[in-house]
Amino acid sequence: MENQPFVASWSGGKDSAMAYYRAIQSGMTPKKLLTMFQEDETISKSHALPFEVVQAQADRVGIPLMIRGAGWTDYEVKFIEAMDECRADGITHGVFGDIDLVGHLEWVQKTCAKSEIIPIHPLWQEPRRSILEEMLKVGFEAVIVVINTQMMPSSYIGRTFTFELMNELEALGIDSCGENGEFHTIVINGPIFSSRVPVTFGDVRENEDYVFLDVSLIK
Repeated sequence: MENQPFVASWSGGKDSAMAYYRAIQSGMTPKKLLTMFQEDETISKSHALPFEVVQAQADRVGIPLMIRGAGWTDYEVKFIEAMDECRADGITHGVFGDIDLVGHLEWVQKTCAKSEIIPIHPLWQEPRRSILEEMLKVGFEAVIVVINTQMMPSSYIGRTFTFELMNELEALGIDSCGENGEFHTIVINGPIFSSRVPVTFGDVRENEDYVFLDVSLIK
């Protein structure tokens, strides 16, 4: 994979950060980050991060951020449009943070094929716990910012990832990687960043079965 140009699917969370890290460790060349946002392009999908926070992450990664606003009905169309733009710019590969959800892997493969983008999954089928252990060992700092309260207690909102936290979650029968949608994170420091992302955490908001931790950029 030496020198292969890639766009990274970037949620702002731990799995996308680890996939990006693995890709550059393998010698691939990063060209863009792609983040899918809500239709008004102010808040990212799933992780609910403000645009300025995601932009601050991209600034510290040191490559351009591309965003697409979409609802769930036109999500695939907007994603393919973004991949088409990447291919037109000479990007040949896409890097994704999927671990073992076959349905999403197949969706990525199908949509990337329409743009002649080759999908790469650096974390695929590795033990979930080992990915987290490597994440901590290489120096990533991740904080839980979204929780599905049907799957785990809301009291874990705002917790920073540590070995102790992983053990706590697993003792409760909760997947410590959150691969099934139990929770989402924001990565605010690590080996892919030029400096720590200057964020502050605010109120906790509830919306149906989810709780969200407000994240804002320190100016």
